[in-house]
Amino acid sequence: MASRTLPRLPARCGAPILNRVSGSVIACVGAVIKDDQGRLLLVKRGHEPGAGLWSLPGGRVEPGETDDQALVREMREETGLAVEPGPLVGTVQRPARDGDVLDIRDYAATVTGGTLRAGDDAAEARWVTAGELRALSLTEGLAEALTSWGVLG
Repeated sequence: MASRTLPRLPARCGAPILNRVSGSVIACVGAVIKDDQGRLLLVKRGHEPGAGLWSLPGGRVEPGETDDQALVREMREETGLAVEPGPLVGTVQRPARDGDVLDIRDYAATVTGGTLRAGDDAAEARWVTAGELRALSLTEGLAEALTSWGVLG
């Protein structure tokens, strides 16, 4: 497959910009959710990429799904929670296997039901304070992106 140039994203996205892609661009979504105590919802990844690292819950957008539909499905699968998707918080692009790129769009969301539990690709799911987050092994660029988006104060 021929290499192609991706559009440059604004610097406020807080993530490295990938200009050349040799594989496919894979659409993904993630959820930025805080509870009433201001804690952020994170999952410990159970599979690659990033197995054992903490990240925002989310995953791939399946064919025919909107971002909102994918976010609702991924949250139910990974955390057991029902959510109402909100506005786009930020985007990042991360390298994947075989030259592919994960194009991740992270949305604010509100919990509307369910019981928090780790499921699907998540080994663990929990609410964390900003201080606790800084002590965790996070996926690459997560703390920087959350900070640049104003999520971590």
